[in-house]
Amino acid sequence: MIAKVKCTTLKCMKKSEVYSWRLDARLKAELEAAAREEETSMSHLLEGIVTRWLAGRSGEGAAVEERMRREARACFGVLRGGDPDRSSRVRERVRERLRQNHGS
Repeated sequence: MIAKVKCTTLKCMKKSEVYSWRLDARLKAELEAAAREEETSMSHLLEGIVTRWLAGRSGEGAAVEERMRREARACFGVLRGGDPDRSSRVRERVRERLRQNHGS
């Protein structure tokens, strides 16, 4: 039986993006030790950590987006009404609304 050798050259990798950052020596040593314990590379360990962290935040993203929309609506207002030409007059209506709200 022939053992499969995992290719680790850049040619074989599916990933194309690189990110680096500075960290203190203690944290780096802890990460290296954890990677050795998991019998994996430090980059694979970090990718797993980041993937799990981002997955845990997925619900937060929607909440943040909704809050931003709510705040934008409060700031800019909403154009309502029965004006069938409002789309062609949107620029002047927005400026008018801004003048009313901000006294410019």
